[in-house]
Amino acid sequence: MFSISVTALVFGVVFLAELPDKTALAGLVLGTRYRASYVFAGVAAAFAVHVALAVAAGSVLTLLPDRVVHAVTGALFLGGAAMLFLQKGEEAEGEIRKPRDQGFWRVAGAGFGLILVAEFGDLTQIMTANLAARYGQPVSVAIGAVLALWAVAGLGIVGGRALMKRVPLRLITRVAALVMAALGVWSLYEAAVA
Repeated sequence: MFSISVTALVFGVVFLAELPDKTALAGLVLGTRYRASYVFAGVAAAFAVHVALAVAAGSVLTLLPDRVVHAVTGALFLGGAAMLFLQKGEEAEGEIRKPRDQGFWRVAGAGFGLILVAEFGDLTQIMTANLAARYGQPVSVAIGAVLALWAVAGLGIVGGRALMKRVPLRLITRVAALVMAALGVWSLYEAAVA
């Protein structure tokens, strides 16, 4: 079953949460050094793997009673909101070594490896699992999450610097935290009345 409203909600939440993430900054760094299309191919593939894993984990949670799922996802959303409220601005970590060969497989492989390792257990991966459990629509959640991650990666690779100059990172982080807090409160409310 596919729901455009669930896909749109997931897109918005994941997009806002991923913007201030270190992987968006890493994409920006890679995009300034290498051919953007090669970097995007590797980063996009890594994000697709992470979304598939997160949706699978979230789908397993749907086997639990509704009250338990709402309580767990509510608590995790509130925890994620707290993490966003309390986080300090993250800086791109260190220098990324330039591969000698700037061919497609080397550059895409560097982007894939960097994102694959950096995103395990990341906030957006946990949120994607929560959303899959919350809505029980893995296809809608997967499409929304992967499109959001790809959009952030594209922005980071191609136009990240311009975006960060126009929209304060603190504002983006606060909006994402407020949306997550609202989802957490709503889930806990549903757990209480279920």
